[in-house]
Amino acid sequence: QVQLVESGGGLVQAGGSLRLSCAASGRTFSRYSMGWFRQAPGKEREFVAAIDWSGLSTYYQDSVKGRFTISRDNAKNRVYLQMSSLKPEDTAVYYCAASPQYGPAAKYDYWGQGTQVTVSS
Repeated sequence: QVQLVESGGGLVQAGGSLRLSCAASGRTFSRYSMGWFRQAPGKEREFVAAIDWSGLSTYYQDSVKGRFTISRDNAKNRVYLQMSSLKPEDTAVYYCAASPQYGPAAKYDYWGQGTQVTVSS
């Protein structure tokens, strides 16, 4: 069982930066790949970024490539999403999730409660 708690969301102007953090409970955190997802009002949840258990492999949704960076610290049981050059269309609730698999077909078993990111124009 993995419990996830996101933090770091807030209100930022377009062009600004935010760093989201996801704290995981349990001693098996390093066995999971981690992902960030987001859901904007009236839209379906979408994938943002993922990182494998070691932190050596990552991949991103095309719209955030070059602007967002996912990373993890297994010693601290944390995964991060550094977001830069934010745009109003990045406004959403951001969720972290854990999966025993890695890759585009990975199924995520555990989810956090989400943190709101609002980007003003």
